[in-house]
Amino acid sequence: MARINEIVDEVQQNFPDLDTAVMERAYVYSAKVHLGQQRLSGEPYLTHPLEVAQILARMRLDPVTVAAGLLHDTVEDTLATQQEIREQFGEEIEKLVSGLTKISQMAFQSQEERQAENFRKMLLAMSKDVRIILIKLADRLHNMRTLEYMDEPARRRVSRETLDIYAPLAHRIGIYWIKQELEEKAFEVLHPEVAREIRETVKGTRKQREKYVEDVKRRLQGVLADAGIRAEVTGRLKEVYSLFQKMQEQHLTLDEVYDQIAFRVVLDGTNATVYEVLGVIHGLWKPVSGRFKDYIAMPKPNGYQSLHTTVIGPFGERMEVQIRTQEMHRVSELGIAAHWNYKGGQDSFEETDEKKFVWLRQLLEWQQHLQDPNEFLESVRIDLFPDEVYVFTPDGDVIALPAGATPIDFAFAVHSEVGSQCAGAKVNGKLVPLRHKLSNGDTVRIITSPHQRPRREWLDHIVTGRARSRVRHLIRLEQVDHARSLGRDILKRELQARGLQYEKLSGAGDLTRVATDLSYKTLDAMLQALAYGRLSARQVVRKLGGPEEETPPSLISRVLGPLRDSGGVKVDGMDQVLVRFGRCCSPLPGDSVTGFITRGRGVTVHARDCSKIFHLDPERRVPVTWNNAVEELRRVKVRVVSDDRRGLLAAVSKQISTAGINIQGGRITSSGPNRSVQDLELMVKDRKHLENLIRVLSKIKGVLKVERLRG
Repeated sequence: MARINEIVDEVQQNFPDLDTAVMERAYVYSAKVHLGQQRLSGEPYLTHPLEVAQILARMRLDPVTVAAGLLHDTVEDTLATQQEIREQFGEEIEKLVSGLTKISQMAFQSQEERQAENFRKMLLAMSKDVRIILIKLADRLHNMRTLEYMDEPARRRVSRETLDIYAPLAHRIGIYWIKQELEEKAFEVLHPEVAREIRETVKGTRKQREKYVEDVKRRLQGVLADAGIRAEVTGRLKEVYSLFQKMQEQHLTLDEVYDQIAFRVVLDGTNATVYEVLGVIHGLWKPVSGRFKDYIAMPKPNGYQSLHTTVIGPFGERMEVQIRTQEMHRVSELGIAAHWNYKGGQDSFEETDEKKFVWLRQLLEWQQHLQDPNEFLESVRIDLFPDEVYVFTPDGDVIALPAGATPIDFAFAVHSEVGSQCAGAKVNGKLVPLRHKLSNGDTVRIITSPHQRPRREWLDHIVTGRARSRVRHLIRLEQVDHARSLGRDILKRELQARGLQYEKLSGAGDLTRVATDLSYKTLDAMLQALAYGRLSARQVVRKLGGPEEETPPSLISRVLGPLRDSGGVKVDGMDQVLVRFGRCCSPLPGDSVTGFITRGRGVTVHARDCSKIFHLDPERRVPVTWNNAVEELRRVKVRVVSDDRRGLLAAVSKQISTAGINIQGGRITSSGPNRSVQDLELMVKDRKHLENLIRVLSKIKGVLKVERLRG
């Protein structure tokens, strides 16, 4: 257990000129308000803020940040108030604690939306003070270290969120030791059987490999000393999750992952010395073609700098070598915290360091128009994706994009207007399709046209959150314009049948008044509701005081089509309405779902996390819920990735049959040497039924991955 005196001592060593009394006062206050509270482990709750504070001290953060770490849960989990924190510890600490306090008063449609809004709030606070995310990462790290005390659904939910958001965020701000530990612990929970298999396989050769590491370190250290270069050489076996990622990305078995060993050379010297060491290593061992990365000439957006090379070491073993200076190593270990300056209460980045982390502000600026919390979270996940390519503008400026980015992503990264009017692209002087995937070192020139507009098919090719959200936004604007025009036409026809004129009523403000009476913010919003069948023109005429004549068939029926059984869902309280299920996400009972009105085709039900729904007009959305009284089997696709060995397909089929599930179809392919991919169509009752099956299949020896496929 962490102790306050040890934490204070460590912070004093890093900040000898600053008063550390605030940490002791924060400790006493936290102990008082958390008195009687316990963690799930049975330990006093105070152990958690102490562990968080110790992690922050290890990151060499200032006394104020560590004090905020001690207080981070007080407002959320005790009777303490923000005003009390401000009065006792000052406005600076109060703002840090406030930025970490989850939203608790607002009502949300789902737990996922609450989580998304909490993350949006944290990012907004982080954009003003990056210490907030450092405290949050320390909080998440300690929670991951104590996961075993949670029940399995909670462990999986927290681990999924950690792997999707917090580990990439730690990577994005350059704190690699936190990133690696978060990934390892989350992976152990989400894929326990695969993790165990990899660990046991590596364990079988661990002693031999550890001896190999020591021999290489000794030899390299001696060669560098002979060259007059002072350096520390370390070596390690790569982490389980790192090996798993490589197996997945390159469709390899563990035996086929050659560079399982990594070495690091941290030297006393300048950038020139780093390149000198590279020459020494390449003179000693043959480099592997195409496996050299220069992050000194082109640093990562988080400020990370090093040279990475892969060489053929002793006995033909591939090994990765990272070469960096002491200062580069400090930045690699501390990330964004290495750039933080504390000057007597003035907390800031140096101007040059501020530029390195401009993406923190951009992340919020790019997403500011996203009202849907799920869309916001999906977009942020994409922007945090760690693998990047570096491309050049025609003027030689470097732009970092996620791996797989296209010229459309590049165009929106340059400017929103350039992206909106993107009509073509030249890569390295040659015309390429807009779906072309960019590579490191490409020079990209965008061809624009004032007549060009974003097209829906672009969404199949772009990968950046900024480009995706802008394209969706512009497509929605076109949909809204069309809906207003359609609603206007519907209302005009209804008014004409009653001897009334739309233009006259609109000019007199009567229609705006009716829109307000019907709880619509604007006349345009009412016209959209008419187009999508949320409102009938007869209701509008009634509000206007028009004659009560029989109208043609209901506009709802003309918009939604003939009524029939709703297929197991209730649409906005109605039991009988034409319902379709989106093929893009194939929702199951138990999934969070939402409905979208489609003219002439009823309501289409999508999973809330379906990426296809984000470019649909929110005005078309209707609440839908599962009708638990209706039980029917639903089709779902599952992919099983496994070793290609005799009897494994039979084992998979047996477990599916034992679970009472029918296989409707399947396709078996090979994705590389000794690797089999089984795409199966199954009939299941609900999400829980499917999740139980996935858990059982994951435990079969030789099965590497089981996932639900969408679409």
